[in-house]
Amino acid sequence: MTSNDRDPSVGVGPQARWDGPETGGSRSFSSSPQPPRWAPEQLPPAGAPRREEEHKPRLSAWQEGIVLVVLAVLVAVVVKALFVQAFYIPSESMEPGLQGGPSVATDDRVLVEKPSYWLAGTPQRGDVVVFSDPGSWLGVDESAGPSNLLGKGLAIIGLYPEGGHLVKRVIGVPGDVIECCDKQGRLMVNGVPIDEPYARPSETKCGRPNKEGECFGPMPGTRHWEAGPVPEGSLFVMGDNRANSADSTVHMCTAEETDCALVPWVPEDNVVGKVVALGWPLDRAKWIHRPDSFEDVPSP
Repeated sequence: MTSNDRDPSVGVGPQARWDGPETGGSRSFSSSPQPPRWAPEQLPPAGAPRREEEHKPRLSAWQEGIVLVVLAVLVAVVVKALFVQAFYIPSESMEPGLQGGPSVATDDRVLVEKPSYWLAGTPQRGDVVVFSDPGSWLGVDESAGPSNLLGKGLAIIGLYPEGGHLVKRVIGVPGDVIECCDKQGRLMVNGVPIDEPYARPSETKCGRPNKEGECFGPMPGTRHWEAGPVPEGSLFVMGDNRANSADSTVHMCTAEETDCALVPWVPEDNVVGKVVALGWPLDRAKWIHRPDSFEDVPSP
């Protein structure tokens, strides 16, 4: 084997040809170049569409619009189910911080976040929470949600508040004992008096009609009441408007009542989430945080 036999470049220049024995076995050369066997396939000109792209179907504008709407609805449903949901304040029970009911032109809309109470997270003292009715706490009108189809549809995807829920502040968690009240009219949790600047007190001293003064734990006709210990998995809740709130204090049995089947506790499983913002009306929009009023309360 000669060096030309091993050199692939011999196929590019003049090629040797054997004429066979009839011509005397002479070797001649052809000047026409022969293309190499490994020559690459010729590519289409730059910018020319590929065959696959020429036949690829494309959505029309209205089809793309439908796809975007469906995706937006799915995202909204997921956000409502797992992260954030809107609710409205149906009454004046959370005044002065949150307003609602016939005394205001527009009920406040609040945003409720849900991840805080996932897994081991539970409501803490001072949290403002939204929970489903634990049993006849709401009237028929308050339980009703949106009445028209548009409102019902928006409620499903979390863009319109639902009915059948209450908004209250957590006062006692499992094991806590809540008492009304010290000499200054303050609630006591596990023996510690609580300063509550966010609340609106009653105009009568605790349980004594026609006596001027403040009381943050009113119970008409009762000078002193005690609730607890709060059962495991339950909460004791109150509205910030202490003289006008159908909360745990209204659904509890006092020591003087011998035939009473009321239950003041709210199951933790009924809690939807924690109120984190007042979103509407815009001129009152604000973030809502847990107050430091309960920081000195000892564990039960």
